[in-house]
Amino acid sequence: MSAPRGSSAAPEVRPFGFWESDWSAERAVAASRDFAELRVGVAGLFWSLFDPADGRTTLWRWQAGIARCLTPTGFSLRSRVYEYGGGAFCLFEEALAFVNEADQQLYLQPLAGPPRALTDVPGRRHGDLWPGGGRVLAVEEEGARHRLVAIALADGERQVLAEGADFYAAPRLAPDGRTIAWIEWSRPAQPWTETRLCLRRRQADGWGPVEVVAGGEGGESLQQPCFDGAGRLHALSDRNGWWQPWRLDARGLRALPAALADHAAAPWQLGACNQLPDIGLRTWFAEGQAYLAIDGGRPLAADYSRFRQLAADRSHCYCIAAGPESASAVLAIEREGGAVRVLAGGGCPLPRRHRARPRPLRFPVGHGEWAHAFFYPPTHGDFQGPDGQLPPLLLCCHGGPTSACQPVFDPRIQFWTQRGFAVADLDYRGSSGYGRAYRQRLAGSWGELEVEDAKALLEHLAALGLVERTRAFIRGASAGGYTGLMALLGDTPFRGGASYYGVSDPLVLRERTHKFEADYLDWLIGDPLRDAQLYRQRSPVLRSAEIGAPLIFFQGGRDAVVVPQQTAAMVAALEAAGQRVECHVYPEERHGFRQAANLAHALEAELGFYRSLL
Repeated sequence: MSAPRGSSAAPEVRPFGFWESDWSAERAVAASRDFAELRVGVAGLFWSLFDPADGRTTLWRWQAGIARCLTPTGFSLRSRVYEYGGGAFCLFEEALAFVNEADQQLYLQPLAGPPRALTDVPGRRHGDLWPGGGRVLAVEEEGARHRLVAIALADGERQVLAEGADFYAAPRLAPDGRTIAWIEWSRPAQPWTETRLCLRRRQADGWGPVEVVAGGEGGESLQQPCFDGAGRLHALSDRNGWWQPWRLDARGLRALPAALADHAAAPWQLGACNQLPDIGLRTWFAEGQAYLAIDGGRPLAADYSRFRQLAADRSHCYCIAAGPESASAVLAIEREGGAVRVLAGGGCPLPRRHRARPRPLRFPVGHGEWAHAFFYPPTHGDFQGPDGQLPPLLLCCHGGPTSACQPVFDPRIQFWTQRGFAVADLDYRGSSGYGRAYRQRLAGSWGELEVEDAKALLEHLAALGLVERTRAFIRGASAGGYTGLMALLGDTPFRGGASYYGVSDPLVLRERTHKFEADYLDWLIGDPLRDAQLYRQRSPVLRSAEIGAPLIFFQGGRDAVVVPQQTAAMVAALEAAGQRVECHVYPEERHGFRQAANLAHALEAELGFYRSLL
């Protein structure tokens, strides 16, 4: 039996990986509630909250010190434009507009009444909403076609603002209503490789021609355009190697004083906000950790390491934040003095002596290069491992792959460290947050470079005496699942792995995935005709007989990114090769599980799988 909580008795000795914990999979999932978006308007502060308990995202209003849910039963706020969505609501004086998850239509909801439909066209999706006078500006998706539209609040009349490019994001209207700006890009570019900053000016007879004011020459990724109170256009550009703040003047974009760092993450989702030019509030990354400050001054909310969705009124800054000791929270930060108040969420449901804190790592890879990671040691105040024994490692590969891990309290990472596993969260070369060169490093090398980094991280941790080299597992979701499969080929150092809706056949992914990522494989690997041999080398399903360790798979039955047939083919190939394999399919899940019961079941199944291999 373990010592009672708070007891001074010596911790019980038990093999790493087999510690007991009342931090169950169900508790870990329940603690994974997360705030999605946040806005401030004349009617106050609003945020949306995803809760795996019911799989819904609901809208909340903060008023007179109380948070009140505004979303009626039967509705859930979520955009699925480009599958990853974002920008699911915006504010007006006495109402708000939102995207309903079930039908992807726009609804207008008075602050004191029920919602009513603004659009009713099956097959159309909406996202990245922004108020435009008496209209909602939005990205519209209809099959493989994308546009910018304005939807009238009064009668739902639709006006097309821009079309012809392959993709659009961030329609923003100047304060005087006379200029609209946005981001667009064309295939085969991705939003983190090449985009254009465009605008149209209002003329006597309507909107004038489209002007490309930045990015027209290529080789530059711009994101998050916004106007300040004086009507000047700002955006983040990586033309100097980092996503930094720039401002448009008569001579073009001009760099503003800023840290030599990325000020935003890769724009996988719409609706992000990482700078408020009027007050100089910005976020930036250093060694994978985020910071927040006004005009480059002293960092605000120093206990937090991730900041999203910035907003402000006359007295406070607001954001969604998380830190090593805090779950996701809505913060109010005094503009004068910097005092921090948690309005919703936050806190840590685990006692301090049971928490694993992230330790940043920078380790050598390749020829004179470096990669990054965060290490979480096994931590449980009631247990310790046997003398001389080192813990098994669970190496996590994020999706994207142009994404990044965050050094914050993650209830599901704690699920593993509570049971005696060490966890390493890898930001391999290609991750965002470390500059354009680091992000672009993966071009043409997916399936090799990040696999090399994963193996180097294992060796680095073993050399430091932090983990047992021969008892390491690798796991990942989507692109991270692909990395795990590739890392298990041949003479692998990993004992087993888990793939959550992971890519197993790049060619099938290229042929059957959605438009947003249809050309991504050409950038990550190469042209499928010219580089056919590369695709064969980097296709786990074609090399299934070479996989040298057991695998467990988790797949959503409604996944439109990595379709279920891809995972089924991989499982069948492994079974035919005589390899041990398990597979769990959740029929109603998509690309990224959201239902609490399924999330908890997957954690427990994965734990049982690893324990059977220790």
